[in-house]
Amino acid sequence: MDDLEARLREALAQVARGRLSRRAFVQACSRLGLSAPLAASMLGTAGAQTGRSGGAPFAYRPTRRGGGGVLRILSWQAPTLLNQHFSSGAKDVLAARLFYEPLAAYDIDGSLHPVLIAEVPTLDNGGVARDGLWVTCRLKRGVSWHDGEPFTADDVVFTCEFLAHAEAAAFTSGSVQGVKARKLDAHTVRFDFATPRPAWADLFVLQVLPKKHFAAYTGSRSREAPGNLRPVGTGPYRLVEFRPGDLVRGEANPAYHMPNRPHFDAVEIKGGGDSLSAARSVLQTGDYDVAWMIAAEDDLLRRLESGGRGRLEYAPGGDTEYIMLNHADPWSEVDGERSSPRSRHPFLLDPAVRQALAHVIDRDSIQRYVMGRSAVPTPNFLNNPAPFNSVRRGLPFDPARAAALLEAAGWTRGRDGVRAKGAQRLKMVFHTSTSSPRQKVQAIVKSAAQTAGIEMELKATSPAVYFSGDHGNPDTSGRFVADLQMHTVTRGGTDPGRFLELFCSWQVASRANKWLLRNITRWRSDEYDRAYRAAESELDPVRRAAMLIRLNDTICDDLAIHPLFVRHKLAALRHDIQAPISGWGAETGRIHDWYRAG
Repeated sequence: MDDLEARLREALAQVARGRLSRRAFVQACSRLGLSAPLAASMLGTAGAQTGRSGGAPFAYRPTRRGGGGVLRILSWQAPTLLNQHFSSGAKDVLAARLFYEPLAAYDIDGSLHPVLIAEVPTLDNGGVARDGLWVTCRLKRGVSWHDGEPFTADDVVFTCEFLAHAEAAAFTSGSVQGVKARKLDAHTVRFDFATPRPAWADLFVLQVLPKKHFAAYTGSRSREAPGNLRPVGTGPYRLVEFRPGDLVRGEANPAYHMPNRPHFDAVEIKGGGDSLSAARSVLQTGDYDVAWMIAAEDDLLRRLESGGRGRLEYAPGGDTEYIMLNHADPWSEVDGERSSPRSRHPFLLDPAVRQALAHVIDRDSIQRYVMGRSAVPTPNFLNNPAPFNSVRRGLPFDPARAAALLEAAGWTRGRDGVRAKGAQRLKMVFHTSTSSPRQKVQAIVKSAAQTAGIEMELKATSPAVYFSGDHGNPDTSGRFVADLQMHTVTRGGTDPGRFLELFCSWQVASRANKWLLRNITRWRSDEYDRAYRAAESELDPVRRAAMLIRLNDTICDDLAIHPLFVRHKLAALRHDIQAPISGWGAETGRIHDWYRAG
């Protein structure tokens, strides 16, 4: 046991014995360089009460429901679906959260905040088993669905069963695997786990579905449920109108279960445009109250901020932008399926090619000239909280080294400067969503790759398509009909366990699961699978952190992916809009607490 681990264990023991306060423990962790979210996670394991880890809590000021007028949101990535469970796009999760609610949501500091539960389960309140095999939660009473039906334990149990059905192919299915939800009474649910589960919180941040409206659409019929487009939830807003790819309108829920909420009488999410114009509509013209998922060059954003109408809010978390390599063959078909897991990529499995790609990525230039304040360069997939950060440094930007590696491996330049081995040319299609910063990143990588003898064809698809769950469209990220892809994968919380499941073999996307499972690289490793399963049930938080770091190192050292930067959640808000936005969940995770000041 190293010195840091020993000191942490002693501090946790003092908390458990009541000799050290929660606040003092968090302050001690800060002095050791550990983040507030991880401290909160460790305190939960030690049995301390979950709550804000320090600093003044967000204060909700309104004293009555309504009166705030219309909240106007511009989402340049327009929502196309209003059910988070069938979409890989954050745009849909953000919009669906107006109507559907989770049991709990992440606070600004990464701690859990009750939404549909009366309190967050802990060891102290008897909600969490010491052996990690179950968690019990008490639901709020007096909560009703938008159609007036009562919200009960039946809905929570049903949601787990609905998502776990193999033929439903839910994007969130990994969170309910190995989970048995049991109704103890109308307002109490117990989650039993097949193996110890330290990261049970990912269950609580899933949006709950009404059994009444989805029971007839289980399994293979899940995509036909009217509730995917016309939600009947428990949320602060009721659906008025939804035009996929264009507009979402909601009105205040007069029977909402939280006092004096919502503040706004109505909400409107308008889709379209681009990220920069979305930021301008808030910061410069003031036409909208909020623009989320801002992705624009930092120098342009600084100029817009000087307009004085609004501000940019950066919510640090663990979202990672990365380039993924397709391990299947996107250019040939296996039983009519491109990028079939049963195929192998014709050249991206060559270690020399993978190393060469690593050497043509200039992360410093990407951060300096494109991303600015909104990102931090990283060679690792797993980033934050601090104790989960690997010391792995990655390969340096060195196009000359890339060229030498390819030459030594038999990839020789042709007359046009593009390398080939036999009949196979080193040409790659590099795909991502339409976004000015992403197109600039593509151009930076392409330029360096060209000097090494790698040809890249750049492809950009509308975010409404790229991030959609439309399994009939070959341009979605899940279909991955390209050699390389690039986008951000978001974290569902401070614990990275579910985040790292992205590379497990049982999550490989294919036609059989409508390309909605999460391992879209089609990379597989028995060693990684075994290590993930071991970490999944490890209750010791310090030992578990070390195991998760090794998972990061395994996938990154294999050069199956090339992480670029940690991306903060970035939103533009008018100065009078008050909104607690967390970097550890959807920006709208606490939409019920948003209000207009003054």
